[in-house]
Amino acid sequence: MNVEGERFAEGAGVSPQRAAEMRSVAERVTRWAAGRGDVAGLLLVGSCARGAPRSDSDVDLLLLSRAPDAYAAEDGWLRELSLGEVVRVRAWGPVTEWRQVTASGLEVELCVGSTSWARTDPVDGGTRRVVTDGARPLYDPAGMLATLIRACG
Repeated sequence: MNVEGERFAEGAGVSPQRAAEMRSVAERVTRWAAGRGDVAGLLLVGSCARGAPRSDSDVDLLLLSRAPDAYAAEDGWLRELSLGEVVRVRAWGPVTEWRQVTASGLEVELCVGSTSWARTDPVDGGTRRVVTDGARPLYDPAGMLATLIRACG
Protein backbone atom coordinates (compact mmCIF):
# COMPACT_ATOMS: atom_id res chain seq x y z
CA MET A 1 0.00 0.00 0.00
CA ASN A 2 1.33 3.36 -0.99
CA VAL A 3 -1.01 6.20 -0.08
CA GLU A 4 1.21 9.26 0.06
CA GLY A 5 -0.14 12.04 2.25
CA GLU A 6 1.36 14.84 0.24
CA ARG A 7 -0.36 13.59 -2.94
CA PHE A 8 -3.74 14.15 -1.27
CA ALA A 9 -2.74 17.51 0.20
CA GLU A 10 -1.48 19.16 -2.99
CA GLY A 11 -4.89 20.28 -4.24
CA ALA A 12 -5.99 23.88 -3.95
CA GLY A 13 -8.37 24.42 -1.09
CA VAL A 14 -8.05 20.98 0.50
CA SER A 15 -7.73 21.42 4.24
CA PRO A 16 -5.25 19.27 6.14
CA GLN A 17 -8.21 17.57 7.85
CA ARG A 18 -9.88 16.72 4.51
CA ALA A 19 -6.59 15.50 3.06
CA ALA A 20 -6.12 13.26 6.11
CA GLU A 21 -9.65 11.89 5.73
CA MET A 22 -9.10 11.18 2.03
CA ARG A 23 -5.88 9.37 2.84
CA SER A 24 -7.55 7.42 5.66
CA VAL A 25 -10.37 6.25 3.38
CA ALA A 26 -7.91 5.10 0.71
CA GLU A 27 -5.80 3.28 3.30
CA ARG A 28 -8.87 1.60 4.87
CA VAL A 29 -10.16 0.34 1.52
CA THR A 30 -6.68 -0.82 0.53
CA ARG A 31 -6.24 -2.86 3.73
CA TRP A 32 -9.71 -4.36 3.31
CA ALA A 33 -9.11 -5.22 -0.37
CA ALA A 34 -5.77 -6.86 0.40
CA GLY A 35 -7.51 -9.18 2.85
CA ARG A 36 -10.02 -10.48 0.30
CA GLY A 37 -9.07 -13.45 -1.87
CA ASP A 38 -11.20 -12.36 -4.83
CA VAL A 39 -9.72 -8.88 -5.21
CA ALA A 40 -7.21 -8.63 -8.04
CA GLY A 41 -6.60 -4.90 -7.83
CA LEU A 42 -7.56 -1.54 -6.36
CA LEU A 43 -6.98 1.63 -8.31
CA LEU A 44 -7.19 5.24 -7.10
CA VAL A 45 -8.41 7.38 -10.00
CA GLY A 46 -9.29 10.98 -10.73
CA SER A 47 -8.11 14.11 -8.97
CA CYS A 48 -6.69 12.33 -5.91
CA ALA A 49 -4.61 10.04 -8.13
CA ARG A 50 -3.33 13.08 -10.02
CA GLY A 51 -2.40 14.76 -6.73
CA ALA A 52 -4.78 17.62 -7.51
CA PRO A 53 -7.90 17.28 -5.36
CA ARG A 54 -10.12 20.30 -4.68
CA SER A 55 -12.23 21.00 -1.62
CA ASP A 56 -15.24 19.45 -3.40
CA SER A 57 -13.37 16.37 -4.71
CA ASP A 58 -14.46 12.87 -3.88
CA VAL A 59 -12.27 9.81 -3.45
CA ASP A 60 -12.62 7.66 -6.58
CA LEU A 61 -11.65 4.02 -6.24
CA LEU A 62 -11.95 1.13 -8.66
CA LEU A 63 -11.95 -2.39 -7.26
CA LEU A 64 -11.39 -5.28 -9.68
CA SER A 65 -12.57 -8.68 -8.56
CA ARG A 66 -12.44 -12.22 -9.89
CA ALA A 67 -15.97 -12.58 -8.41
CA PRO A 68 -17.68 -9.21 -9.02
CA ASP A 69 -21.15 -10.71 -8.52
CA ALA A 70 -20.31 -10.97 -4.81
CA TYR A 71 -20.66 -7.14 -4.72
CA ALA A 72 -23.99 -6.96 -6.54
CA ALA A 73 -26.02 -6.33 -3.38
CA GLU A 74 -25.65 -3.89 -0.52
CA ASP A 75 -24.41 -6.58 1.76
CA GLY A 76 -21.87 -7.25 4.49
CA TRP A 77 -18.99 -5.94 2.39
CA LEU A 78 -20.25 -2.36 2.74
CA ARG A 79 -20.69 -2.79 6.48
CA GLU A 80 -17.11 -4.10 6.71
CA LEU A 81 -15.83 -0.96 5.00
CA SER A 82 -18.12 1.36 7.02
CA LEU A 83 -17.43 4.35 4.81
CA GLY A 84 -20.83 5.96 5.25
CA GLU A 85 -24.32 6.10 3.87
CA VAL A 86 -24.89 4.72 0.36
CA VAL A 87 -26.44 7.53 -1.67
CA ARG A 88 -26.26 6.06 -5.17
CA VAL A 89 -25.77 2.77 -6.93
CA ARG A 90 -25.34 2.99 -10.68
CA ALA A 91 -24.01 0.76 -13.44
CA TRP A 92 -21.40 2.38 -15.65
CA GLY A 93 -20.91 -0.19 -18.38
CA PRO A 94 -18.79 -2.98 -16.92
CA VAL A 95 -18.53 -1.50 -13.41
CA THR A 96 -21.04 -0.66 -10.70
CA GLU A 97 -20.61 2.54 -8.72
CA TRP A 98 -21.36 2.50 -5.00
CA ARG A 99 -21.33 6.18 -3.92
CA GLN A 100 -21.14 6.71 -0.19
CA VAL A 101 -20.95 9.79 1.99
CA THR A 102 -18.96 9.85 5.22
CA ALA A 103 -20.22 11.56 8.39
CA SER A 104 -18.15 14.65 7.48
CA GLY A 105 -19.66 14.84 3.98
CA LEU A 106 -16.73 13.36 2.01
CA GLU A 107 -18.04 11.43 -0.98
CA VAL A 108 -16.42 8.10 -1.80
CA GLU A 109 -17.07 6.52 -5.17
CA LEU A 110 -16.19 2.84 -5.07
CA CYS A 111 -16.67 1.20 -8.45
CA VAL A 112 -16.58 -2.59 -8.60
CA GLY A 113 -15.97 -4.61 -11.72
CA SER A 114 -14.43 -7.68 -13.22
CA THR A 115 -10.73 -8.03 -13.95
CA SER A 116 -11.70 -7.90 -17.64
CA TRP A 117 -11.97 -4.09 -17.19
CA ALA A 118 -8.15 -4.04 -17.17
CA ARG A 119 -7.65 -5.95 -20.44
CA THR A 120 -4.83 -4.53 -22.50
CA ASP A 121 -5.32 -6.32 -25.83
CA PRO A 122 -6.85 -3.98 -26.73
CA VAL A 123 -7.49 -1.42 -23.99
CA ASP A 124 -11.17 -0.40 -23.93
CA GLY A 125 -11.76 3.28 -24.75
CA GLY A 126 -13.59 3.93 -21.49
CA THR A 127 -10.86 2.24 -19.49
CA ARG A 128 -8.23 4.31 -21.29
CA ARG A 129 -10.10 7.56 -20.45
CA VAL A 130 -10.27 6.66 -16.75
CA VAL A 131 -6.59 5.68 -16.59
CA THR A 132 -5.23 8.65 -18.53
CA ASP A 133 -7.24 11.06 -16.37
CA GLY A 134 -5.20 9.92 -13.37
CA ALA A 135 -4.67 6.46 -11.96
CA ARG A 136 -2.52 5.05 -9.19
CA PRO A 137 -2.54 1.41 -8.08
CA LEU A 138 -3.14 0.98 -4.35
CA TYR A 139 -3.27 -2.81 -4.41
CA ASP A 140 -1.84 -4.66 -7.40
CA PRO A 141 -0.43 -8.04 -6.30
CA ALA A 142 0.01 -9.47 -9.82
CA GLY A 143 0.98 -6.19 -11.53
CA MET A 144 -2.19 -6.16 -13.65
CA LEU A 145 -2.88 -2.47 -12.99
CA ALA A 146 0.72 -1.43 -13.62
CA THR A 147 0.56 -3.24 -16.97
CA LEU A 148 -2.69 -1.43 -17.81
CA ILE A 149 -1.23 1.97 -16.94
CA ARG A 150 1.82 1.29 -19.14
CA ALA A 151 -0.47 0.21 -22.01
CA CYS A 152 -2.40 3.48 -21.70
CA GLY A 153 0.74 5.64 -21.58
